[in-house]
Amino acid sequence: MRCAGCFPAICSCLERGLLSLCRPQFGGRHQRMVGRHVIMRPAAASRAPRNHCLLTAVLWLCTITLFAATPVVADSPANQQSAIKTGRQLEVKRRWADALTHYQTASEQWPDTKEIQHGLRRSRIQCGIQHRYADRSFRQQLLTIPERQALSLFDDLVARVQSSFVEHVSLTSFVAHGTESLYLSLANQKFLDRHLPAGSTPTADRVLQLRSTLFKSYWNRQIRSSAEAHRVVTEVCRISQRILGLPASSVALEYVFGGCNALDDYSACLTPDRYSDLNANIDGQFVGLGVEIKAKPGHGLLLMDVLPASPAETAGLRPGDHVVRIDGTDCRDMSTDEAASLLKGPIGSRVQLGFRRAKLSGEQRLQVIRRPVIVKSIPLATMLDNKQHIGYIQMTGFQRSTANELDSALATLQQQGVRAVIWDLRHNPGGLLDAATDVLDRFIADGVLVSTRGRSLDQNRVYRAHRRGTNDLKLVVLTDGESASASEIVAGAIRDHHRGLVIGRRTYGKWSVQSIFPLAKSSGLRLTTAKFYSPAGHNLSKVGVRPDIDVAAPKTQDGVYRRPTRESLSTDADVRKALEELRARLAG
Repeated sequence: MRCAGCFPAICSCLERGLLSLCRPQFGGRHQRMVGRHVIMRPAAASRAPRNHCLLTAVLWLCTITLFAATPVVADSPANQQSAIKTGRQLEVKRRWADALTHYQTASEQWPDTKEIQHGLRRSRIQCGIQHRYADRSFRQQLLTIPERQALSLFDDLVARVQSSFVEHVSLTSFVAHGTESLYLSLANQKFLDRHLPAGSTPTADRVLQLRSTLFKSYWNRQIRSSAEAHRVVTEVCRISQRILGLPASSVALEYVFGGCNALDDYSACLTPDRYSDLNANIDGQFVGLGVEIKAKPGHGLLLMDVLPASPAETAGLRPGDHVVRIDGTDCRDMSTDEAASLLKGPIGSRVQLGFRRAKLSGEQRLQVIRRPVIVKSIPLATMLDNKQHIGYIQMTGFQRSTANELDSALATLQQQGVRAVIWDLRHNPGGLLDAATDVLDRFIADGVLVSTRGRSLDQNRVYRAHRRGTNDLKLVVLTDGESASASEIVAGAIRDHHRGLVIGRRTYGKWSVQSIFPLAKSSGLRLTTAKFYSPAGHNLSKVGVRPDIDVAAPKTQDGVYRRPTRESLSTDADVRKALEELRARLAG
């Protein structure tokens, strides 16, 4: 069904997996939209090759002590050997976020150095464990389930991956990545604190004994069937209970979440809160503050974005502010997930925030009331040039309401005699596939808009334009390196059909389709089920759409992207270039 926002279509989509196109939700530069879809950027390098690298990726960890070491500072590496040494010291210290940042920087300098790539892989997995154990819904709703339910969750996940993932993944690989995750979790302080509290009987020797058993008996163990996978995971649960007294559910869940490391960067098992956040993002509604946060150790929570008309904006918060205190609790060294759990709360509840802002001395304080927030796909639509009748539409996502919002914005501009439109997709991370094709259908009259191809027949589809309702406005699409997925469908189609100009920077390069499947205990699975192709048949994964006209990226002092406002559009370099091109075409 092509119609966006139709409730029966939502129900049927949820039963078979709801198509979603977004950037990955994992990486070193971890960000979180409180009460909204989690948006993260991937690490600088892609996941390492699957099975054959597991041995070298973690073998040296057998010698890591389980106790603290001398503090290490993650400076910019001077040479390969010092980069490798510093990274390993950060890992021994269990400063996983610092290690990930360090390895990302080193990977950009030495992308072919195996030790750096393996360190990047280890630290990424460790950060995943950190995020899970900081997630309240994971601790309260998943860790508490009995062994039988945890194993059933594993079985369901394996069945779904085997039937729907875009590429074949062997059971051996999936289980091996679960073993790797459990192995690495035994060097993760959050995992150990949860399951081996201070004063408990198990010693460091027993931790090493279990790691040795995993390494000797289960590393890359051949798995020939789903039943055998179930038996092996059950066996590891028993061994882990006997040696360390680990709850069976905690072991099985490492195979659930860790097994997904065998997939691509965009596939993941979702905790109940993450699954709920994703659905809220699709609906464009949630209860919360309306801020996108990024932890900055020692400095607090950097506000990457503050939604228009949100409780946070109403209270006076701005992008670039650093939240340092939540209800009296110092959050300067909290992880993003830990802070997000404190910021969440029921509708009508209040939260006291302490924050710092550039050019203001000392800590500022304010109170924010949590309330429903309606997330608009189009927060700004306006006429920029009344003489030439050039309009501007800022689109920040593709959700169920997007097509209707676009129709409303176009109708308002058409009442003012609009002849050309600047369509701003900068920092638009994507969203629903159907929403992308629906909005494209307003601008392209005939032909293919996008096609998808997957392993299963229901993932192979060609989306075509319909002449009825198509406008003939001259068009410029603005993109940057954060324009991803559904945004790239739009940019690719506009370019291939020669429907308008693409101006700005090369897009992100995420050209795959994810389906969202519900799992037990309110958890979910985001799974890559297809790749998408532009009308000309191009898949630009890791390449992106190159603009017709390049414009240098604007410089920011704090790395925070601030969306243009009605007042700032006149000084925006991309917008000015778009106006120049459209004026020339309208005059000709």
